[in-house]
Amino acid sequence: MYQRLVSWDNLLLAYRKAAKGKRGQPNVAGFEYHLEERLLELQQELQNFTYRPGPYTSFHIHEPKRRLISAAPFRDRVVHHALCNLIELLFERSFIFDSYANRIGKGTHRALDRAQTFSRRYPYLLQCDIRQFFPSIDHAILHNILANGIEDENILWLCDQILASGVGVLSDVYEMVYFPEDDLFSILRPRGLPIGNLTSQFWGNVYLNGFDHFVKRTLRCPAYLRYVDDFLLFSEDKETLWCWKHEIEERLAGLRLTIHAGAHPVPVTEGFSFLGFQLFPEKRRLKRRKGIYYRRKLHTMLREHAMGELSFEQMTASVQGWVNHTRYGNTVGLRKAVLGKMIVPPK
Repeated sequence: MYQRLVSWDNLLLAYRKAAKGKRGQPNVAGFEYHLEERLLELQQELQNFTYRPGPYTSFHIHEPKRRLISAAPFRDRVVHHALCNLIELLFERSFIFDSYANRIGKGTHRALDRAQTFSRRYPYLLQCDIRQFFPSIDHAILHNILANGIEDENILWLCDQILASGVGVLSDVYEMVYFPEDDLFSILRPRGLPIGNLTSQFWGNVYLNGFDHFVKRTLRCPAYLRYVDDFLLFSEDKETLWCWKHEIEERLAGLRLTIHAGAHPVPVTEGFSFLGFQLFPEKRRLKRRKGIYYRRKLHTMLREHAMGELSFEQMTASVQGWVNHTRYGNTVGLRKAVLGKMIVPPK
């Protein structure tokens, strides 16, 4: 497998995936200008086991909530794609049907449809999300999970290099949680996957794959779905959901994860917030703050367009993307309110 990973065809495919939609960025353009030379350098480093990931560039985003994003150098992103080109096939077939994040043929809109379908079949819901999911992922546990699915020791060596490059990147945003049998040195355990890596998104699914099967096979929850660290369980009664919650907390503790304490069973008729929408059995609304956020963004784009800093095509693409997303809810009135009186000033 490792020989396939370092092959020219795989590295070239990895470059094309990593550069898709980003060829105008200076670091990507610089890599492309010396493409053959750069790929040959990467290939030689990987073949000689001298490859070492570079430092991350970190910045905060504030929508949908404040997060620290850590971007790897472009050459490392090529390696991430080269790795995932191969190992995704090993794990994908073991994932449950109702895991929707970062998977081909899944995504947010299918997760929303599935959640609403379950809400029409079952009267009660338990919604949980994991506290500090990516900062909390334990490297030793993740390595063992990967080793159970990957036989090639050289592939595991590369996984460990990428894992080690993320140690400490999210340490400032991680709040230490102690579990039974922990000692004072537990705070030194390597943990955290940089939010922004392709490998982090995929390994997040791998990390929780055993938990998904626990909910489906051991708890026998007939209506369960997960999107990254946000998951929903539906049932006929609250008592069952309370029992499942206690067992979920125990299972996640084995992964050194916790859920937010406020999670509790609720009737689906009250509505529940999921992936930017407020869902009810028979309707779906965009969350209010999402509409407010985009209205403000639209006004900013109009000013930038009037000053010549933003092209009409760029603004149109943003509006079309927002409309395409919001049309998955009952949002005709909202779209009219936000876009109905929009006037594009001359340049």
